[in-house]
Amino acid sequence: MFEGWDNFYLMIGGAAGGLIGLLFVVATLTGSVDREKAERGSALYLTPTVFHFAVVLANAAITEAPRLDVRIVAALLGVAGVWGFAQSFIIAHRLHHDRGPEPAHWSDFWCYGCAPGLIYLGQLAAVAAIALGKPWAPDALAAALLVLLLLSIRNAWDLVTTIAPMAARRD
Repeated sequence: MFEGWDNFYLMIGGAAGGLIGLLFVVATLTGSVDREKAERGSALYLTPTVFHFAVVLANAAITEAPRLDVRIVAALLGVAGVWGFAQSFIIAHRLHHDRGPEPAHWSDFWCYGCAPGLIYLGQLAAVAAIALGKPWAPDALAAALLVLLLLSIRNAWDLVTTIAPMAARRD
């Protein structure tokens, strides 16, 4: 089903894996930030961003695994989509209702919670199409994963531009 997609999935999987590594560097920037603030920020922003990169990486690996039956591929991709949607729902709920010491920026609810949830719904639709053998299904899955990767890059950039100045002020 994914013939001809090798380069695409190798590219986005490699990008996601590399960006996970860079987020570990970002996490070290929180060393000089107040512990409570760093833990809250990690739970609301850093962990979901790493999770989304990991989903892109895992989905790329699933699509590239040789000799997997289409039902197994659909099941694995479906689990990733459901898990991602649940994660996004939880983050959106926390961002909407959690009024910590510093309230979240208005865009955080949309970019860290709602948008990933919508992307995961798109992934689930693509997975259903894969299970049904629709010819456009690989295109839909590729689009969902690419948009998730790009949104996660945006969110990682948001983290860096927020955390780095805070760390610099503490020095």
